[in-house]
Amino acid sequence: MTLAQLDLAADVKKILADLGVSEARFTGGTLSVTSPISGAEIGRLPEDSAAATAEKIEAAHKAFLEWRQVPAPKRGELIRLLGEELRAGKAALGRLVSIEVGKITSEGLGEVQEMIDICDFAVGLSRQLYGLTIATERSEHRMMETWHPLGVVGIISAFNFPVAVWSWNAALALVCGNATIWKPSEKTPLTALATQALFERAVKRFVAEGGTAPANLSTLLIGGRAIGEVLVDHPKVPLVSATGSTAMGRVVGPRLAQRFARSILELGGNNAAIVCPTADLDLTLRGVAFAAMGTAGQRCTTLRRLFVHDSVYDQLVPRLRKAYGSVAVGNPLESGTLVGPLIDKAAFANMQTALDGAKAAGGTITGGDRVDNGSENAFYVRPALVEMPSQSGPVEHETFAPILYVIKYSDFNEALALNNAVPQGLSSSIFTNNMQEAETFVSARGSDCGIANVNIGPSGAEIGGAFGGEKETGGGRESGSDAWKGYMRRSTNTINYGKTLPLAQGVKFDVE
Repeated sequence: MTLAQLDLAADVKKILADLGVSEARFTGGTLSVTSPISGAEIGRLPEDSAAATAEKIEAAHKAFLEWRQVPAPKRGELIRLLGEELRAGKAALGRLVSIEVGKITSEGLGEVQEMIDICDFAVGLSRQLYGLTIATERSEHRMMETWHPLGVVGIISAFNFPVAVWSWNAALALVCGNATIWKPSEKTPLTALATQALFERAVKRFVAEGGTAPANLSTLLIGGRAIGEVLVDHPKVPLVSATGSTAMGRVVGPRLAQRFARSILELGGNNAAIVCPTADLDLTLRGVAFAAMGTAGQRCTTLRRLFVHDSVYDQLVPRLRKAYGSVAVGNPLESGTLVGPLIDKAAFANMQTALDGAKAAGGTITGGDRVDNGSENAFYVRPALVEMPSQSGPVEHETFAPILYVIKYSDFNEALALNNAVPQGLSSSIFTNNMQEAETFVSARGSDCGIANVNIGPSGAEIGGAFGGEKETGGGRESGSDAWKGYMRRSTNTINYGKTLPLAQGVKFDVE
């Protein structure tokens, strides 16, 4: 079947109907949504006004005031039910992700699996929101640290992971006792509608089984920058978790800081890998190929810079050229495809601009050309392998497309310095069987990124670890480990169970 013969709109309509989304939610509106697979329109959504957004925030705050009083393990039960609904709807939601984003089938399903995994994590977390008992210098006193719900958590997500990023934030925020309000990318709101419908199913079951859940516990905002600004500026949203470009973060961060609100920023990543002389080149080839070409280079953790030791350069790079020339590019819904389309025309234009800059800087390019698919509104490209003489020009900037810059090095410390010599600090990796190189890479003087891997690529994080990066990546952390603390407020408590009043630090203040 050709792309022209695909009726993606009908496919989307059926998926959304099966998941319980009213047709009125995605037809007849002003926000046009197209699929990158064919460029065809697949929905037209009504948008929220600024006034409606403010009303939704007020309603979410009211929900928070009730939800914070529900015991955390009970809150975890709602997330358990959400995980069950996601399991039941995995095939449908995964296909919708593929249609709306252009991900290959396994990646669409994998994104939903991330949602299921974080639900499992959050259910366990609901019984582990631990505080501390702290040693005190005063007799007959107890000092402790407790954690409390924060309020309404705003979530702004990007197109490339349209539902997984929401779940990383929402699952933790909800078990921590918060309400959530979500503004998805205007490029991918249909998957958000589907996810909200599954959440509402979980709430209905939760209440039917005797649980207490207020209305508007999870709220969806549809629209562009204007409603995002309302969310960022509203005084009843104490935390906004925003995923997107560094340019977006430069706007969102200061606006939140101006009103002393919190931010979790997950921004750009110009991620690198170092291939050392002892690297297993078969393993390296597979790791580099997925990290650099997966999701058509549109992951924040995509591998964009590869530093190859001169002793193995001539063994590895020809194999990479062959892989780049033969990888299957095409309809992501078809079996065997490994690289789907770019999200839109602007992404293709940015890729070509970067390749022009690389060529001008002395780069030798393999691939990068547009792949004809019979549709002028869909943008398929062959991934580009660019051998560069040095780290300069476009290499120093993130281009959200499948471009891998390859640079030869001879000294390990030189490669490590190159790894760190960009403004972003999200993910990184090293391929080596040398213990000193591996341990140095993950040490304090090694990679300056939030993620530093050994013998796997920089892409494909698991939910058990906190996800995020340093420098222009924003410093935020989502998902596993102790990232839950970002969604709560900390209270230090001192309790005097005696009949005297000793003061700290030996202070005397006696009154008659």
